Amino acid sequence: MSITADDDHIITDLQDEIFSVIKKRHKIHPDDTRAIGSFDLYQQFSKINGLVLTLNAVAYFVGILVLLSGIIGISNIMLIVVKERTNEIGVRRALGATPWQIRSQVLLESVFLTIMAGMAGIVFATGVLWVVNRMLDQVDTENMMFANPTVGLGAIVAALLILVVSGLMAGFIPAQNAIRIKPVEALRTE
Repeated sequence: MSITADDDHIITDLQDEIFSVIKKRHKIHPDDTRAIGSFDLYQQFSKINGLVLTLNAVAYFVGILVLLSGIIGISNIMLIVVKERTNEIGVRRALGATPWQIRSQVLLESVFLTIMAGMAGIVFATGVLWVVNRMLDQVDTENMMFANPTVGLGAIVAALLILVVSGLMAGFIPAQNAIRIKPVEALRTE
C-alpha cells in the first residue's frame, strides 16, 4: 500500500495517525510496532536534501575563500604597481592631478584586472561545459539524473558584478597608498 499526502502536509507527521487507523481497523494491539512496516520516502528525501544543502554550503565557503585569495593577490599586484609608478604618480600630482583622479586610476586598473581574470574563467568554464555536453550527446541520458548542464545568463551577470566589487575592494588599499604619495618625495625616488 502506498500513501501520499497533499502539498500542505508532510507524510512523516501523519504516519502515527495512519498507523493508529490501520491498527483499529485490523484489530492490532496499539502498542505492537512490528505489525505494520513502513518506508518513508520523505525521510530519505530529507537526508539527501540535507546532504545537498551541506555541499552547497561547503561550495559557497570554498568559493568565498577563493575569491578572497584572488582579492588579496590582485591587491598585492596593485601595491607593486603603485610602488613602481611612484615617480609617475608624483609627476601627475605635481601637474595638478587630484587625489580622486589618482585613486580612480588605480581602482580602474584593479577592476580591469579582476574582470579580465574573471572573464577568462567564464570562458574556460564555458569550454568545459561544451566538452561535457558533447560527451553527454554520445551517451544515453534517459536514466541519468541530469543532462545538458548550463549556466544561466543571470549567473554570469551576477559573477560580473561580484568581479567589479572584488576589483574595487582589491584596489582600495593600493589607491589609498597612491594618494598619500607626496609629489616632492615621489620625484626624488628613482
